[in-house]
Amino acid sequence: MSMSRRDSLRLATFSAVAAPLAGAVVSCGNGTGGNDSGNENEGSTGRLLESAADLPEPGTVPLPVPPVLEPRSSDAEADYYVITQRSGEAEILPGLITEVWGYDGIFPGPTIVSRTGRRTVVEHRNDLPVPVAVHLHGGHTPPEHDGYPTDLIFPRSGWESRYELPGDTTEGSRVYEYPMNQPAATLWYHDHRMDFTGPQVYKGLAGFHLVHDDEEEALPLPTGDRDVPLMICDRAFDEDGSFLYPALSSDLVSEPGVANQYMSGVLGDAILVNGAPWPYLEVADVRYRFRLLNASNARRYRLVLDPAPEGVAPFVQVASDAGLLGAPIEHDAIVTAPAERFDVIVDFSGYSVGTEVVLVNEFGEGRTAEVMRFRVTSEARDDTEIPDRLSDFVPLTRESADAEHRARFSREAPNTHGPGPNLWTINGQTFSPDTVDARIPLDSTQVWRLTTNVHHPVHLHLVRFQVLSRNGGAPGPYDAGWKDTIDLGSEEEAEIIMTFSGYRGKFVYHCHNLEHEDMMMMANFEVT
Repeated sequence: MSMSRRDSLRLATFSAVAAPLAGAVVSCGNGTGGNDSGNENEGSTGRLLESAADLPEPGTVPLPVPPVLEPRSSDAEADYYVITQRSGEAEILPGLITEVWGYDGIFPGPTIVSRTGRRTVVEHRNDLPVPVAVHLHGGHTPPEHDGYPTDLIFPRSGWESRYELPGDTTEGSRVYEYPMNQPAATLWYHDHRMDFTGPQVYKGLAGFHLVHDDEEEALPLPTGDRDVPLMICDRAFDEDGSFLYPALSSDLVSEPGVANQYMSGVLGDAILVNGAPWPYLEVADVRYRFRLLNASNARRYRLVLDPAPEGVAPFVQVASDAGLLGAPIEHDAIVTAPAERFDVIVDFSGYSVGTEVVLVNEFGEGRTAEVMRFRVTSEARDDTEIPDRLSDFVPLTRESADAEHRARFSREAPNTHGPGPNLWTINGQTFSPDTVDARIPLDSTQVWRLTTNVHHPVHLHLVRFQVLSRNGGAPGPYDAGWKDTIDLGSEEEAEIIMTFSGYRGKFVYHCHNLEHEDMMMMANFEVT
């Protein structure tokens, strides 16, 4: 940029401390103001933004399921897709029209379905008025196709030279090639533009990318209409139905960041599932597989079923972020942070026809305490099972590690970086595309020790990892399997282990609270 990114962001944020936000009502939660360490609200680090629009009653809108995108062409080795990022209109709130920025103009975007070992090639065309970048979250992807934050696609309509970035920018479109040399998993793709990821995902730039393989398909788990992706997120709406977000620049062009009181994270008061507010799904009295994705900017959820089923666990987890578990795990509740995925089996056979089951968010208050409803409307034959063994899961051991890396996620005091509000940092540093935090030999196995001062969901690009410990003890109940995002609480420490295989190059790791990410809580690692 014309001035340094750090200076411009600090100046913009500092100037907005007292900026009014039309239609917004601030809920202080347990916080004390814009420069606090990260106020907690409804189990999440962030500040509640209340809608000016009238919100519908829960359970009045049917659950939509994103369409599966068909390839434009295929050959012996690959499937080829085209997606246009453009503005679209959606009736999210009944009777009101919301402008979304969507993949093919819809929110969520179309679901891409891939197969392990078969290359997926996606051309993304940009018909939006701002630059974009696309990250396949959970993808084992070469660096030039990973959606690095400065590898931007400028609009097809043209873009003035507002930025001088060290990235690999293109005009109008970009082709992403995904080798898919990874096992079956629930992945997702979303915007990753530097400084503006939060508002651009909030406006709709997110979609599922599902990977299948022979091992998964050999399991007797629910499939077809009983394998349902659920993208859970929160939003706030202005009185005309438009998305309400406290961006410093409403056109997302000039000033990055949010109004200072929302630097800890933006929490909406409307819970959406697959883009619909508090929807319902009609189900039969059989098992269903739900692919739970927390696509919120900052909100965490503790999900329970009300009423709970009799005689069986409410949730049986069969997969985590990056693939199948070795064996299923029973849960009474699922706690999920932004970007985490949990594939769970819910067995409705214990409910009689006519029962309504509410998916409750125990971290929520008022309207945000409900997510969606399931209505048991019919009886059906169920030939599915949950086998005792799911995959050939091989634990990594501390003894196999070649090196250790430490990363502290914290908010630095103003006197560390000059005048202005606190900044989100990793190891005391704000993000710069030119700075490498760790250089790692290809095929090296490393233990990373992650620490926090407030809650941060930490995401690593390129690699999948296993959790070795939390606070010197055993991993937590939601740490099983292969992960790419770990939910870290305030003043918590965790050790993760992974092998940096496949590709040399520069990648990022960052907090997936998107307001923290945009406020520079990101760092580079380079595989050499």
